[in-house]
Amino acid sequence: MFQLLGPLRITENGRVASINARKVATLLAVFLIRANEVVSTEQLVAELWGYSPPRRAVAGLHVYVSQLRKFLAANGRDCADLVTRSPGYLMRIGPDELDLPEFLRLLDEGRGAFRAGDYEVASTALTHGLDLWRGRILEDQRGGEIVDGFVAWLDELRLECCEKLVECDFRLGRHRELVGFLRNLVAEYPLHEVFYRQLMLALHRSGRRAAALQVYQHARHTIVAELGLEPSRAVRELHQAILVDD
Repeated sequence: MFQLLGPLRITENGRVASINARKVATLLAVFLIRANEVVSTEQLVAELWGYSPPRRAVAGLHVYVSQLRKFLAANGRDCADLVTRSPGYLMRIGPDELDLPEFLRLLDEGRGAFRAGDYEVASTALTHGLDLWRGRILEDQRGGEIVDGFVAWLDELRLECCEKLVECDFRLGRHRELVGFLRNLVAEYPLHEVFYRQLMLALHRSGRRAAALQVYQHARHTIVAELGLEPSRAVRELHQAILVDD
């Protein structure tokens, strides 16, 4: 299986393999992101070298494609799945050969259960979806439009998954259990105000009013220092409600 939800790697028969050569790994990432679609030579050159490629960039691309085919064959994959197709290349990937579709399926299941008010089912689906993540995605392959656009899209989906999971668990009364999870999210996304608000609420509902107020002070300091802005209205209103113990 090809795994995109973290550092790029392949798992085959219990064995894990990754590509050390950055440009070859970037090629694989692009082919996985555009699975079963033709990616043009021009797009691949731009992804590997930006818009000031070396004079022999196309020849270099052919070398990297050859190296990628050898890597795939050495790790139990059929290198014939990566084919030359005008105006570039196409990589055939089955729906069960990537970890991404399973995350998308679980997120969609969680959304549906949340809308239906079945918060236990939603929480389980969203938790299993987040469990598929192994860290920052494609961190070593970033820098081109295709990979960076994919990373931004997928990061937004992860944020949605986290926010919905917290809302589900709030409705299930799991405020205390959420505190550690939300502290990690605040550290990972220091400018994402939704997580500050959720952490303040989780602490307040766990009987930790002073800690909730400290979170607000930390949020305000961070947002003012980084953006020159006050926290959002929702965060400020929650802060005021906690102050008067509402």
